[in-house]
Amino acid sequence: MDLQELIDRAQITDALTRYTVAVDTGDFDLLDTVFTPDALIDYSESGGVVDAYPAVKAWLAEALPAFSRHRLHTVGQVGFDFAEGGDSADVLAYFDNPMRISDGRGGERVVEVGGIYRHTFVRTPAGWRSRRLYEQVVWTRGF
Repeated sequence: MDLQELIDRAQITDALTRYTVAVDTGDFDLLDTVFTPDALIDYSESGGVVDAYPAVKAWLAEALPAFSRHRLHTVGQVGFDFAEGGDSADVLAYFDNPMRISDGRGGERVVEVGGIYRHTFVRTPAGWRSRRLYEQVVWTRGF
């Protein structure tokens, strides 16, 4: 592994962090620093949409706050598979995402999703951006 690959790994990991911060805090404009404008995002396994980034960004901004205002991602292992030439990479990131939601009786309960984010990142003039995200749900709890 050379210095450039170490830098690329760090920059992609930073993008993964920006993704979770954007989703957890509701700063959905921060996602513009994570995805290419034409990215395809697939949240179908968790009951969400499959669409191009602009439509998914709008859907997230509407659906997530209505579902839960208290979200907290944890990202664990991150794996990188760089293509020949080093300008794209298949990246997987294990995640755990507990959320507080209404229990329907005036209180709250915790639900949780665990899975793997499967991204295809590309090097762009603005830095590494995801042009594809597939959210693979491995388990849920509390739904």
